[in-house]
Amino acid sequence: MESFRLALVGAGRMGRTHLAAIDGSDEVSIAGVVEPDPNEELLATGIPVFGSLDELLGRVDVDGALLAVPTDQHAAVLAAVMESGLPVLCEKPCGLTSAEATSNAELAERTGLVLQIAYWRRFVPSLVGLRRQLMEGELGEILAVNCSQWDLAPPSEEFRNSSGGILADMGVHEFDQIRWLTGQEFTAMHTARTSGADPDCAQIVAALDGGSTAMISLGRFHPAGDSVKVDVYGTKGTANDSILHPVGGEAVFHQALRAQAEDFARLVRTGTGSGARAADAVAALRAAELAASEGR
Repeated sequence: MESFRLALVGAGRMGRTHLAAIDGSDEVSIAGVVEPDPNEELLATGIPVFGSLDELLGRVDVDGALLAVPTDQHAAVLAAVMESGLPVLCEKPCGLTSAEATSNAELAERTGLVLQIAYWRRFVPSLVGLRRQLMEGELGEILAVNCSQWDLAPPSEEFRNSSGGILADMGVHEFDQIRWLTGQEFTAMHTARTSGADPDCAQIVAALDGGSTAMISLGRFHPAGDSVKVDVYGTKGTANDSILHPVGGEAVFHQALRAQAEDFARLVRTGTGSGARAADAVAALRAAELAASEGR
């Protein structure tokens, strides 16, 4: 089968990360990039770069689009891409609010096009194995799922102004991960956070509708490097996974991004995939909004 040709829309930090991760895949390739302000690193790849989506579509044949534009542009760019008839793999959270994510979901339903959301942790093999353990009851009744995500350093002011804040940017990963691992929804939360419009640390205690509890730790000062962990406590056993470790974590991240893009290609071609969908994006942002409203 021929490689699935993707248009990469947005080649900032995350877009370039996707580009590096997909490089070398036998199933997916980046056929063209939309980036109005390309840097030398991007131009050196030899992949055609265009200033607009219309320019790319007029010059390159593609099968789908990977959106990696800033979060506050997700809704507008997604609409433009889907109006062109392309299925979309959209970087999380697929909008700044649950209302935007809902509109995006409705657009996908109306057009009949695939919309997958880039919650890449669903493609980390150790997490897939942990989910299987939970779904098959190997740990018994789930008492608690405790997650932490600590970044190396805070983002730029430009990123802060477009990301929706720590809960919509970082927190949605944990909200989606907990929903996916447990099959449960958030019902109540209490949030403590440091000061500022976009705090650099937030701690969340939550209740889930299946009777389990969850704790989420988010932070942006971890000098050793990016760190992501999850611990699960059940009545029959416990499990833990250091998903991203400061040493070697980048390889896990890139492998998951590649697997995610390949899954998107299969979903478009066969109708079967295991990635997050539009409803998951809505649920994660609703959880972020609940966390934002419950406590300071």
